[in-house]
This record gives sequence, C-alpha cells and structure tokens, in this order.
Amino acid sequence: MLFFYRTLRMALHALRRNVLRSALTCLGIIIGVAAVIAIVEIGNGSAFAIQKAIATLGSNVIQLDPSSTAKAGVSTGTGSSVTLTPADADAILAACPTVRWTAPSVDCRGQVIYGNRNWSPRNIQGTTPSYLSIRDWDLQEGAGFTDEDVRDAAAVCLIGQTPARELFQGASPVGKEVRIKNVVMKVLGVLKAKGANTGGQDQDDFFIAPWTTVKYRLSSVRNISITATTATAASSNKVSQVYPDQLVQLYPLAAATVAVDSPQITRFSDIDDLFVSAITPQDIPLAMNQISDLLRQRHHLKAGDPDDFNIRDLTEISEARTSTSRLMANLLVCVALISLVVGGVGVMNIMLVSVTERTREIGLRMAVGARAHDILVQFLIEAILLCLLGGIAGILLGRGASIAVSTMLHWPTLPSMTAVLVAVGVSATVGVVFGYYPAWKASRLDPIEALRYE
Repeated sequence: MLFFYRTLRMALHALRRNVLRSALTCLGIIIGVAAVIAIVEIGNGSAFAIQKAIATLGSNVIQLDPSSTAKAGVSTGTGSSVTLTPADADAILAACPTVRWTAPSVDCRGQVIYGNRNWSPRNIQGTTPSYLSIRDWDLQEGAGFTDEDVRDAAAVCLIGQTPARELFQGASPVGKEVRIKNVVMKVLGVLKAKGANTGGQDQDDFFIAPWTTVKYRLSSVRNISITATTATAASSNKVSQVYPDQLVQLYPLAAATVAVDSPQITRFSDIDDLFVSAITPQDIPLAMNQISDLLRQRHHLKAGDPDDFNIRDLTEISEARTSTSRLMANLLVCVALISLVVGGVGVMNIMLVSVTERTREIGLRMAVGARAHDILVQFLIEAILLCLLGGIAGILLGRGASIAVSTMLHWPTLPSMTAVLVAVGVSATVGVVFGYYPAWKASRLDPIEALRYE
C-alpha cells in the first residue's frame, strides 16, 4: 500500500512538472468523454420525451381509416371512399375477443366562438364516450357526454386545455355555451393536459363532441335515412326532422305529447376514422388480424382484392421513432468513442516522450534497487492518472454542455449515472491500454545504458 502511495505521489509530481503538456495530452480524453456524456444525456432525454408522448396516445391503440380508391387509373386519395361505418365498430367489439373498446370518429374544422372571443381548434372531433377510455384521457373538471347524447345528437362538447385557455381566459368553461357553425353547444367538461404528440402537434388544442352531432349538425351529410318510432311522453323530449341529403336537426319542444324515441340511423355516409383498443399490448397483432378478416368479410371483399381500409398500430409507429432516436444516439456515441481512442494515442505518444526524457532518472532508480516491475507500475500509474483526470474534466464539461443545450435550445435531457461510470471506466481502460507500451519500454531499459544517456 505504501508503495502505491509513493508511486502515486511521484506520478503527480511528474505531471506537475509539465502542466501544459499534461493538459494538452488530456485534451483528447476530455473532448471524447464530454461528447459521450452530452450525447447520452440528450439521447436519454429524447427517448424519455418520446416514451412520454407514446403514453399520451392511449391504451394499445389501433387506428383504421378508409383506403384510397382509383377511378380510370387516377387515385382519389385516402378517405375518398365510403368504407367504414359505426356498424363496423359495433361488429368489431362484438366479434373480436382481443378488443376492449371501439370508437368511430368524424372530423371537421370550424371557428369556436364564446362571447367576443373565438378560436379555431386543430381538430373538431366527433366520437363516442369510449374514445376517452381508448386514449386514457381523463377530465380535469366536469363530466363527459354519454351514449344517450350520441343517440340524440345532443349539442354538448368537451374541450381541451388550449381552447379553454384561449376562450375563457382562466374562468371555468363547464356549463358555458359556445357557438360553432351557428350551433350553440354546451361545454360539459375540460380534458386534462396531454402536451404535444410524437409529431410535435398540440394534443390539447382539441374539441370533442358526439359523432352524430358533428356529422349531422356541423358537417354536410350524404345518404341519410332515419327511422323512428312514435311514442307518447309525459315530459318534454326531442323531435326529429329529416332533410334528405342535408343536416338532421333536433329541436327541443317545450311541451310535447308526441316525441321521437331514440331515432335509429340505418344508413348514412362514412366515418373518417375508427379507433380500437386491444386488451393488452401483446394482443395488438392478433387484434389487427381479427379486425382485418372481419372487415373484409363485412365489406364483401374477394380473395385477392385489396383492403378498402388502412389499419395502423399507433404504438408501433411511435416506438419505431424511439428506436430511430436511440440508433442515432448510439451512432454518435460510437463517434465520440473514436475520439477517445484518438486521445489514447495522444497519451501513448506523450508517455513515450516522457520515457525518453527521463531515461537517466529510470537508470538511477534501477541502480539504487528499483525493479523492472516498479518502473512499469510507475509509468502505468502516470498514464492512468492522466486519463482519469481527463475523464473527470470531460464529465464536468459534458454535464455542462447538456445543461446548456437544455437551457438554451429547450431540448429534453436526462442525467445518466451509467454514462458517468462508463466514462470513468473507459478513461481508466484507455490509460492502461495506451500507457502499457511506454511503461513496458521504460521497464526494459538497461540501467548502465540509461545512466550514460544524455
């Protein structure tokens, strides 16, 4: 133990004799370690941000939308054909044992007005209550709409954090009425914040209502046919007035004895999307196969006919982005490790120069009883100490660079103790590998020739 303590003191003394040269020798190690630390922390932060965004997508989400069609060899684009209906959603839920929830969806754009303020949400989406369960989306305040609201095309809605902030400016939106496309809608609740998705879009800039409301009150509708039964009601209810190829509007009656009992929609135009949640992540591939087989059967597609729908696993798409991010980070780490190797070569060169400069010192130590092993250990400890000091400086520089990137560029970063330990281990390894040859060369010197060296 005393031997290693004295050897360490001698190594520190030798490094202090040439501070500038020692610092320049460490420069390659410092840059390499700093690059490894910064890249790993930025990569971890990016992966964490993507995983967080994946979690906002919901529980094992599968999305379906109509596929493109072609007329006279010209593609009319995705969603140009009427292929998906709410009946498909009901059939999938009933026939596919790996499916937990389904939710049809229709979209439209419009200006939401409240008082003298207005806002154009990124998306006005019509769906069912199951959509919130699929997306794991809770309410911050208020309550959601019900299946009865969907059947009645009720003028109710839920809003996200962004329109709530822009329209109500701190006041509670619950119970207030907003107007969109001349339709007055009551705000039932406010959704919790989800932040940006993996594509960078604001998920909180959202407006959700029953899909029947969006389809029949806010959007033009084609191919509508409604059947209803007439009943006597003691209390006020709603009556349905059907306008072919136009909107289905429901007007409340103050005092009615004749009412429509749950109008049943038998035929209507397509829905824009169909969201499905599998029971577990492992069930997603099987659920996709079951859904595909069922829809092909329901849509009367023959063998060899292309699907008239697209089916996507949203979680798999996001995880692919995470894998790509990790791959790029690993490639950059490899580049940083190459700079560590270059720094190690620099350490070896400087140690060879040091051996040459201290040849007489080596000969003198051997003359007074130092063994070859002692000389080897001395120079090896010097090389390791040089690399460790460079590694410590590189860790501080890399951590500072990570903090600077997070502060100035607002990139997500995540500290990694593993990266720090790896950096220290790599530094020590570089010292051993690239310092061994100069140390071995010093230990093999002939004492007489070393003493005669000028």
